[in-house]
Amino acid sequence: MMNSKMQANLGMTGARRAPEIPRKEIQSKANAMQPLSVVLPNPEVPEKAERRRFSAEYKLKILRQADECRDPGSLGALLRREGLYSSNLTTWRRQREEGTLLGLNPKKRGRKASVRNPLLMENEQLRKENDRLQKRLHQTELIIEVQKKVSQILGIPLAKPGEGESL
Repeated sequence: MMNSKMQANLGMTGARRAPEIPRKEIQSKANAMQPLSVVLPNPEVPEKAERRRFSAEYKLKILRQADECRDPGSLGALLRREGLYSSNLTTWRRQREEGTLLGLNPKKRGRKASVRNPLLMENEQLRKENDRLQKRLHQTELIIEVQKKVSQILGIPLAKPGEGESL
C-alpha cells in the first residue's frame, strides 16, 4: 500500500511529481535571479476592446506615407508599424478619390436619420383637411335634412332653389 505522501506525489496521472520546495526557498531564489528594476507586463486582458477611430488628418498622413513607399516590403513595414490592414488603405484611398472629406472621418454608428419629403408632409396636411371638411359637410347635410322635416311637419313652405338663393 502507498502512503499519503506517495499518493500526493503521483497525483491523478500516476506520474511522480518533483519534490516540493518550501516557499521561502522559491522566493529567495526568485529574488536572487531577478534584478529589482525589472517590471513584468500585466498579463490580464482588458474586459472589452475599444474600437479604434482614425482622424482625417491621420488617414491623409498615412496615405501620403503609403504613396511614398517605393521599395519592396516598405508598405508592409508601414502597415505593421502603424498596426493597420491593407483594407484600411484601400478604403481610405477610395474615399480620397471620391473627395468625401466627411468619409475620412469616422462614420456615426446607428440608424440613419430619414429625410422627409416636403411633398409628403403637404399631402398629409391636405388629407387631414379633406377628412375634416368631409365630416363638416356630412354634419351640415344632416342639419339641412332635419330642417326640411321640421318645416314639413309644421307646414312652413321652403323657398325653391331658383327663387331666392342658390345652393
